[in-house]
Amino acid sequence: KLYGQGHERPEGDFCPICTLPIPLSTSKHSDFWVCCMKRVCHGCILAAQNRGMFECPFCRTPTTQDNTSLLAMAQKRVDKKDPAAILFLGDQYCHGKLGLDRDVQRSIEIFTEAAELGSIEAHVKLGSQYFDGEGVAQDMAKAFKHFQVAAKKGHLGARHNLGLHERKNGN
Repeated sequence: KLYGQGHERPEGDFCPICTLPIPLSTSKHSDFWVCCMKRVCHGCILAAQNRGMFECPFCRTPTTQDNTSLLAMAQKRVDKKDPAAILFLGDQYCHGKLGLDRDVQRSIEIFTEAAELGSIEAHVKLGSQYFDGEGVAQDMAKAFKHFQVAAKKGHLGARHNLGLHERKNGN
């Protein structure tokens, strides 16, 4: 049943402007904009810049590199229960970015909230945390549960992780 699902790429793998799939690895071929929590392909960013638009190409919010402003933008969307914003905030705690202290336990709580709101990427991050035992006790059952949820919704990394697990078990 698991391998009959998830053959379509998730919505977040498509540029919201040109609607084309972003080549893998998406982080190398696109940028993430905190203002609108959208991942925009480099082609659309370049096209916007060629037209003299140097703000966010999706929502036109002026860009900022100020940690306080970025956190304020993210927090505004977190308060509205935006799963992408909640995931972003969890990442900042997990890696100690944007001036936040590294707090893996807090990041797991935040990833759990994002996963409950439907974030596929949050399930992958939780699966990785439980698999590695980072910030939580290692729990393979929980790790693979999260990977399975993400894989069924089309996350390629989760499908890969599950495939490696099956190969290791001789299946």
